Amino acid sequence: MTGASAAPQGPDGRRRCTWALGTPDLMAYHDTEWGLPVRTDRAMFERLSLEAFQAGLSWLTVLRKREALREAFAGFDPRTVAGYGAAEVERMLGDARLIRSRAKIEAVVGNARAALELQEGLAAFVRGQAAGPERPAPRTDADVAAATPESAALAKALKARGFRFVGPTTAYAAMQATGIVDDHLADCFRRGSRG
Repeated sequence: MTGASAAPQGPDGRRRCTWALGTPDLMAYHDTEWGLPVRTDRAMFERLSLEAFQAGLSWLTVLRKREALREAFAGFDPRTVAGYGAAEVERMLGDARLIRSRAKIEAVVGNARAALELQEGLAAFVRGQAAGPERPAPRTDADVAAATPESAALAKALKARGFRFVGPTTAYAAMQATGIVDDHLADCFRRGSRG
């Protein structure tokens, strides 16, 4: 793609990753959150949980249900969620505002319990397991990986500690969302904003 920009211009003239221009919700998420560093356990637990909910769904579906998910999962506080039992799961399965997948809901509850067992904390654990070489900036959407050796290693490490719904693709999506890797397109205005 010699001389041409891969990142399209948004309505404000800024170049953005292609996926971000689908809806105002996606653009706001891209511009204010995606790819920025996440350092707290609670924030990392939320991102891993949301990525688990996305399995088989569009990100927009998850994004639009995010506030209801936050409410149902006590702001994604791992200590609170770890105490959830059958009654809370059944309540969530009956709530049309949520993604009503028993397997995903139960995985989030189990993942909260697993997160509390990590001595160094979830955020430090994920960042430590996912470290790898810096990759070249993607020029086009085709240059963005769905999974990497690092995400496979992270998924394996999480599963070994009792986490579910954390395969290599989900782990990589979490790595992208939390600034562990910078997959903004090379000419996206957010490229390099991981801090």
